[in-house]
Amino acid sequence: MSIWLGLAGFGIVFFSAVLMLGLSFLHRKTPSVFRDIPAFTRLRQAVGLVVEDGSRLHVSLGRGALTTPQSASALAGLALLRHLADLTSAGDRPPIATSGNATLAILSQDTLQSSAKSSEQAVFDPVAGRLTGLTPFSYAAGAIPAIRDENVSANVLMGNFGVEVALLTDAIERESTFVLAGSDDLTAQAVIYASAQEPLIGEEIYAAGAYVESNPLHSASLTVQDILRWLIIAAILMGALLTLAGVL
Repeated sequence: MSIWLGLAGFGIVFFSAVLMLGLSFLHRKTPSVFRDIPAFTRLRQAVGLVVEDGSRLHVSLGRGALTTPQSASALAGLALLRHLADLTSAGDRPPIATSGNATLAILSQDTLQSSAKSSEQAVFDPVAGRLTGLTPFSYAAGAIPAIRDENVSANVLMGNFGVEVALLTDAIERESTFVLAGSDDLTAQAVIYASAQEPLIGEEIYAAGAYVESNPLHSASLTVQDILRWLIIAAILMGALLTLAGVL
């Protein structure tokens, strides 16, 4: 049974990858039109102010390990970190990335280094990608000094968080700085909705790449998400109808 489930999972991943590659070529010819999410518009404005006033951007990637289902939100956060690092490369200070997972910390350092190499004006700071703690609350406690003491004027919290995200949003609120926050955890989403200035709800965290960067592959990924969502809905309805008919 486990073998069939594994094959089914591989089939879904393969189908999604092929569909995304095919749709990316279509999106190169036809510009994508997305619904308005004000949080991303305000994020671009906040990043512009970071460059203008010489302050810093802080991106917190959460605690999602890449070998768990929480890796999707972590990868979305890393993609956003790369684009934001490119946008702030003309500023005086490089962005800071904090995380609660060792692998994420290494990948954040690599992302920041790649951004610095692609920009002649940027200088890579080895301590900009930080592992601030391996447990939920030690991670939050280690990230708070970055929010308070390093001239940060804009914060992005995107990844797998728990209730400890309340400590981060509270510290940001005390500093009166911008924050955009999103998580794949329902508890964290509830906390973020009540405490963050610009919350992202549900799958909006996976749309960040398409909204801040005009990349056909990111746009295609949103279309694939919609297609898979409708296929799941159709399967659920078909299963309910077959159950009512006594077939299942």
